[in-house]
Amino acid sequence: MDRVVEYVGPTGTGKPYARLTLNSPHNRNALSEALVGQLHQGLRDAANDSAVRVVVLGHTGNTFCAGADLSQRSAQASTDPAEEAAERSREMAALLRAIVESPLPVIVAVDGHVRAGGMGLVAACDIAVAGPRSTFAFTEARIGVAPAIISLTLLPKLTARAAARYYLTGEKFDAAVAADIGLITLAAEDVDAAVATLVADIGRASPQGLAASKALTTAAVLAGFDRDADRLAAESARLFVSDEAREGMLSFLEKRPPRWASPGNDAGQ
Repeated sequence: MDRVVEYVGPTGTGKPYARLTLNSPHNRNALSEALVGQLHQGLRDAANDSAVRVVVLGHTGNTFCAGADLSQRSAQASTDPAEEAAERSREMAALLRAIVESPLPVIVAVDGHVRAGGMGLVAACDIAVAGPRSTFAFTEARIGVAPAIISLTLLPKLTARAAARYYLTGEKFDAAVAADIGLITLAAEDVDAAVATLVADIGRASPQGLAASKALTTAAVLAGFDRDADRLAAESARLFVSDEAREGMLSFLEKRPPRWASPGNDAGQ
């Protein structure tokens, strides 16, 4: 299997952190089965390394994550599309939970575009730093679905007014706005320098202290997973196999407006 998530541990960085890098530029780091599986494995590898105090999640290319891999969904035949969609929703919920539940702090370093499911990854991380090339957008409604599963990590972070605006409009916003509404921790001109400072500070803490402190900040989010994950996975699956979603995803892949788009508008991401 091709490596679409690169793992570098402390021996490779010379610092007390592990770096996970999304490296699938051909599909803009979309959430393929390979990427999701390898990201899971990277988190486990980091947690099992006693030298690691913090995980830094980054990316290659000008896109951090474009969201669901729509081409993979389109290409795969299934006797039960609804069950396939439900399984993918459960996999995404499990990935987000793995980040939240990890005993290690996870810092996400973004200097590129973030869309749809990628927004959930950003919100799942404990600290998020974004640079001047970053743009963000919830594009789900434009293809006939909704940010259902990723709401598990997003709604505890975003202000209610911001969630309503950006979920519904799908408009793009920059790192400064993302910081204002709670999606990210810090908008920085130099992402690497900002992350290096955070890593140095975290590196002064003990493993026990870090794990216990992180658990205090994630308890309410994990309670939301326990309460809502199954319901949201079912809702996500229902939307993904609907006629509107099929039209929305097909129009995206064919680079044309969907049937419901107003003249002059499209569902472009």
